[in-house]
Amino acid sequence: MNTLSYKTASANKETANKEWLVVDADGQTLGRLASKVAMLIRGKYKTNFTPHVDCGDNVVVINAEKINLTGNKWTDKSYIRHTGYPGGQRSLTASEMFDKDPTRLVEKAVKGMLPKNKLGSALFRNLYVYAGAEHKQEAQNPKAINLNDLR
Repeated sequence: MNTLSYKTASANKETANKEWLVVDADGQTLGRLASKVAMLIRGKYKTNFTPHVDCGDNVVVINAEKINLTGNKWTDKSYIRHTGYPGGQRSLTASEMFDKDPTRLVEKAVKGMLPKNKLGSALFRNLYVYAGAEHKQEAQNPKAINLNDLR
């Protein structure tokens, strides 16, 4: 058997085939949307997925203001941060954060599903979230994708 007849294809920055995708968040559940978007950004749906390389797609999420949360998460889910000063712990409920900026809900959900290292920071820059149906990435000719078709 010729051992060179099969090779594992590893992607790198030059060979990564990055595309632009548009995801409509209208009526989608936040966590389910975020996990699929994170997999698109990471590149896990591609055949040449390489764990240590940014080989995923650039994803534009529109209609973030029409996202759904199930159960009592609008009032019970809290987002905690710390100012860095003693006694500086602050928290917001999901509805309070949604009222301030609906895009932050989607961004925080997706960011939490990416790796916690330099690669995760680089991957997070491939996410663009907009509250309405209009976005600034028309020049890239993004391809609309239906998340319900993905596993």
